[in-house]
Amino acid sequence: MSKIALTGGTGFVGGCLIDQALAAGHEVRALTRRPQAERDGIDWIEGALDAPDALDRLVSGAEAVIHVAGVVNAPDRAGFVAGNIDGTRAIVAAAERAGVRRFIHVSSLAAREPQLSAYGWSKAEAETVVQASALDWAMVRPPAIYGPGDMEMRDLFRLARWGIALLPPPGKLSVIAVSDLARLLLALVAAPTNQRVLEADDGKPGAWTHDDFARAIGRAVGQRVMPMALPPPLLHLAARADRLVRGTRAKLTPDRVAYFCHPDWTIDAEKRPDPALWQPEVPTPEGLAATARWYRAHSLL
Repeated sequence: MSKIALTGGTGFVGGCLIDQALAAGHEVRALTRRPQAERDGIDWIEGALDAPDALDRLVSGAEAVIHVAGVVNAPDRAGFVAGNIDGTRAIVAAAERAGVRRFIHVSSLAAREPQLSAYGWSKAEAETVVQASALDWAMVRPPAIYGPGDMEMRDLFRLARWGIALLPPPGKLSVIAVSDLARLLLALVAAPTNQRVLEADDGKPGAWTHDDFARAIGRAVGQRVMPMALPPPLLHLAARADRLVRGTRAKLTPDRVAYFCHPDWTIDAEKRPDPALWQPEVPTPEGLAATARWYRAHSLL
């Protein structure tokens, strides 16, 4: 088994990844801004991506680095630069200093359309940083990620309880369960990377239309929903309202509206992982139902 250095271990994807890594017998060293409870098999390194000393401790002796940490929501472009570009540059530099060759980078499908949003632009720039390095890298561009513990899609589940689905204009999207994404990241630790960019999803032929995915969420919460596509101007108004109500905790932001309205967020089939390396295991209807149960168990619906 490998010694893995991990950023983003206290987040949604990183938490699932830690569980799977420990279950597989890997040793994990994970970066954290705040003290964490002790746990067998994991060494928490206090620090952040802007602390070179902490990053050096994080990667020292590791056989692979998995860079999950990133900013998905920021008040301005500078926030995305600091979290996604500068942060990636810092962890890449630490890996190079330590002589860690294997580097697994979590990007986003949004990087394919950098002109649409500051988030997508920052993820594309982070990809450039990794590609320019001397590391043995692999990149994964996840589509929409869901699963127990996710807070980004919670509003969709909460609205579905009332039979409502407020959606962007008609389009298609790919999705992936967080546990499937974590399995792929771990599989890449030992697999030959060949400096490649991968895109992975739930395997649904033709992906999901916005309406069909909304109806699937409705079934997960036991409610028939009515999909309602909103025009971009109305979504921009909703984003401003969300910011007024929830401040920095707003989920719908002007930056997100631009890429939400893009009609095709499906993965490129040519970039799917080799089936011998990885295949999705979680059927999305079952995964959405499990997510709904988790929300209920934690009084989040």
